[in-house]
Amino acid sequence: MATYEEIYGKRVKELSTDPTLDSSYEGQVWYNSTSGVLKSVVTSFAFRSTTNLPAARNYGTGGGGTQTACWVAGGDLPPFTNETFNYDGSGWTASGNMGDARIRMALGNMGPQTAGLGVGGYSPGIVAGVEEYDGSTWTGGTSLPGALQQAGGAGPQTANIILGGGNPTTSLSYNGSSWSSEGSSSEAFAYYGLAGANSEAALAFYGAEGPPGTNRTTGEEYNGTSWTTVVGTLPNQGNSGGATGTVTSAIFAGNSTTVRSYDGTSITLEPAMSTARGNGYIGGTATNGITSGGSPNTAAAEEFDRSINVFTAAAWSSGTNYPSNLMYAGSAGTKTAAVVYGGSTAPPSSANKTAATNNYDGTSWTGSGAMPTVTMQMANLGTQTAAGSFGGGQPPGYTVINTGYEYDGSSWSSGGAIGTAGYNAAGLGTLTAGLLAGGSGDTDYSATYNGSSWTAGPNLNTGRYYFAGSGTTTNAVVFGGQTPPGVIANTEEWNGSSWSEVGDLGTARRSQSGAGDSYTSALFYAGYDGSDTNITEGWDGTSWSTRPNMAISKRNRAGSGGTSSAIATGGTGPVVNSVEEYADVTETVTSSTLTTS
Repeated sequence: MATYEEIYGKRVKELSTDPTLDSSYEGQVWYNSTSGVLKSVVTSFAFRSTTNLPAARNYGTGGGGTQTACWVAGGDLPPFTNETFNYDGSGWTASGNMGDARIRMALGNMGPQTAGLGVGGYSPGIVAGVEEYDGSTWTGGTSLPGALQQAGGAGPQTANIILGGGNPTTSLSYNGSSWSSEGSSSEAFAYYGLAGANSEAALAFYGAEGPPGTNRTTGEEYNGTSWTTVVGTLPNQGNSGGATGTVTSAIFAGNSTTVRSYDGTSITLEPAMSTARGNGYIGGTATNGITSGGSPNTAAAEEFDRSINVFTAAAWSSGTNYPSNLMYAGSAGTKTAAVVYGGSTAPPSSANKTAATNNYDGTSWTGSGAMPTVTMQMANLGTQTAAGSFGGGQPPGYTVINTGYEYDGSSWSSGGAIGTAGYNAAGLGTLTAGLLAGGSGDTDYSATYNGSSWTAGPNLNTGRYYFAGSGTTTNAVVFGGQTPPGVIANTEEWNGSSWSEVGDLGTARRSQSGAGDSYTSALFYAGYDGSDTNITEGWDGTSWSTRPNMAISKRNRAGSGGTSSAIATGGTGPVVNSVEEYADVTETVTSSTLTTS
């Protein structure tokens, strides 16, 4: 038998501690003399939760694309829906509606996000309609030769193939303008998805005659002319499945949590999904993909990867509680170096207002110098050691103040007055280069700060207060808030000299918290949209998409941090002292212990 050194040209190293791992260690083997085990970096397959669909849906949700750019459309909420959502690798954004609300469309990876295809279905009644998707709008395509539902499908708009449903054995191909009859399958089934790159390379696995009918027993491959059996007897996996990948690398998932892969030769049982999702969407590749929706009615979505990395899903988690209940407070800094100050420990009154200041290190709170004047609902900017609090109000009666204060990490001193902004303006930037917008006293006001004084600038297009922002004095974005008629979804971008309208929030809100790294990367969470909410959205410079929701629904939380790492403290509805911390998806190279079997 050949030795490891003869095969790979390397000896097995003996180390007292594991090395700092990166991708260069893939396939490497070493002996840890301290633990007495052989270790290596190996590829593994795993699912992880990601941001849920905005609403649960099942019964044949159409979809296509990749793990970081996919679309889903249709399905049953109930009732039947024509809604479409795009996924960007982090969250979902509402897109253009289909022409018809329908369920049971052809299942599979039905084209990329910019060239998708919705085929057949039930609306009610079985339909022959076809619609084409360009990433934002749907237009009519050439109808099928006959109505069908619950077919399997794969491929882009100009090279798509479907099989099963109302045309059970003969497959049909679409070239972007017309349908053609293709080779016939050996088995007549519906309720399954195809895998494949195009109309000349597809796989058919699983499926059923109809619930609770007989499941398909063989797997077939299509070569552009005919179907050939490639797996004579399929392991039992149920029906109503989805599929994605190619003829030599595919993934299949059905109405249970069971997942199997195919490598062109054999089928392998993979680690299970967390959520069963018959009639759901599955897209991407067999290496990196995403699943969402499905029966029973679910909004759950999961990503999967075959990688040497271990992925930790984005999520909110509990932090260390603040020393007291708190609402309307100010905050600056990061998740592991934050400062929270002012506000009220209960519904605002002279007795409940507080000047307390506390620093947070990611683990514990430490009391610091009190604010010179008790304020709440102020504009905030900067870091834990160079923070600014400007304007705000004082109970009782919310007396408006325009004073400013600066914090050096331990004590407060006077800063520049803000003029007419009032309370609940948005502040962002640094203590020597800050930006303020809106406020109760002058809702379309904006000004910049140089470390000592404010200079008024061009007005916002839409006046507002109770809102948040992200960025710098040269590039910034502000979002949401309150106008006299009510809450708004409006987002505006600042280029250093003027404000312009950009993409709206998915959910109009006020009294929210915000965090961000720049004008193209912001996080917006909690708030009030008619009731207190736990909704989280992320901004990528063009549009907002959903993120994992917070644990509790609150408004007026003290928020700070960045897009991938944020903190929310206290809040009201009623007032609390709880802290939630946000962490984006992380990837870590990890080692595995090698064993014999």
